[in-house]
Amino acid sequence: MDQKLFDLVYESVVNRESTYEGIYYTGVRTTKIVCRPTCRAKIPLAINVTFYRSLEDALHAGFRPCKRCKPEENGALRPDAALAAQVDSIIETQYHDKLTLPQLAVSLAISPYHLQRTYKQVTGYSPAEKTERVRLRHAQRLLLESSATIAEIGAAVGYGSPSHFASWFCRRTGISPTAYRNGQRGGDSLDGH
Repeated sequence: MDQKLFDLVYESVVNRESTYEGIYYTGVRTTKIVCRPTCRAKIPLAINVTFYRSLEDALHAGFRPCKRCKPEENGALRPDAALAAQVDSIIETQYHDKLTLPQLAVSLAISPYHLQRTYKQVTGYSPAEKTERVRLRHAQRLLLESSATIAEIGAAVGYGSPSHFASWFCRRTGISPTAYRNGQRGGDSLDGH
């Protein structure tokens, strides 16, 4: 590998970018461990790195797979997709609580910036937007399937104030919660997200 390409690939390792995910594997000579370019382990010094075109080449050279990023498991963006799935799981179970990016980041032991960037790269939208989508889906379901009041439904999906819930619901769907319950449909259903 020429120096220019080495520098490009190494830069993607430093930034934990997925540009070379599945194209190169990072062999760390000091530990004899091979990682994905996106591995969240301590970034190795460039002088200690050898890049391999395949995992098999790295294993043949005497490296063992990293237990953190598991390069032997298939799937592009696997560590990033796993992180996004963890975020989704937290949001699905805690959508009714006040969820902030810093809270999510602390629960996953990563920086808010890294969480936001990685999640958006994998899903195409932010964790905040995911929370909104989950809340909307649950609100719509409760409006159609329960006899709870609008205030109770708002509280169930994380809005303490009925007027705040109604205003948010109207912004998301184009109609009021009452109109939605009565059979009208707005523009934003987001079912399945």
